[in-house]
Amino acid sequence: MPKYVIDTNLYVHALRDPDARDALRSFTAASSPWIYVHAVVAAELLAGAPDPRMEEAIQTSFLAPFEAMGRVIVPRHDAWKRAGRTIGELIREHRLSANGVKPSFFRDCLLATSARDEGITIITGNTRDFELIRTVEPVKFVPPWPGSER
Repeated sequence: MPKYVIDTNLYVHALRDPDARDALRSFTAASSPWIYVHAVVAAELLAGAPDPRMEEAIQTSFLAPFEAMGRVIVPRHDAWKRAGRTIGELIREHRLSANGVKPSFFRDCLLATSARDEGITIITGNTRDFELIRTVEPVKFVPPWPGSER
């Protein structure tokens, strides 16, 4: 069974949409032994917390269980360098504008390079960015929700 990291955009979507929340719950219930959290996702979720109560809820209810199980993916130095090289190559090939690289795209590159190092498949609703990244850095990603045909 593949190991998975769920991209931030799917957690945010689940907070806003009951159907998305049900789909996320269903997938995580069926696949929890193979799900990891990525440090980039943790940072993005905490950065988006609207108040200290939500920040605490994210930490205790979501992050702490992954931390306790040792299922946190943290980028190594080489992953950071490859993320930078990926963006550099896309700029040199004129597929990205040097003035238009969003911080979220850099974080997606970092997610991609470090997930690759760990043999992790990214589940994302943002396939367009990962398609672009994959032209430089081989990365495994799938749209939501793999195995939902069970």
